[in-house]
Amino acid sequence: MKPVLALVVLLALAGPARADQAAQAAVNAYRADKGRAALSYSDDLQTIAQTHALDMARGSFFAHTGSNGGGLAERLRAGGYRYCFAAENIARGQGTLEAVMQSWTGSVGHRKNLIHRSATEFGLARAPGDIWVMVLAAPGC
Repeated sequence: MKPVLALVVLLALAGPARADQAAQAAVNAYRADKGRAALSYSDDLQTIAQTHALDMARGSFFAHTGSNGGGLAERLRAGGYRYCFAAENIARGQGTLEAVMQSWTGSVGHRKNLIHRSATEFGLARAPGDIWVMVLAAPGC
């Protein structure tokens, strides 16, 4: 069984804490394959990602700009997250972690975010309608 597929099975069998572990394992397996350092899972970034995913689901839109007109920088500030680097991947329609990872790794811009050297942590959220948001960042500055 492929590593990402095995992680999807874990997601199906487990609660939210296991989902965080599965997402971290999937992201870090991809990064390791590309010679990049592992990322830590951030509850703060997960909350920021979840807020945007739910905003999109409630408002029936799909964009990096939220319903209030703010972008990722505003969401990070509102969440109290100080950062040196930040990037965001969004996706819609993928029913599994494996599918969204395949979509992002197949896209030049999303892949660039996933393997960015400056990223040190991330959060991943999924909202109704299979709306996915991943925030990658480096705290500080």
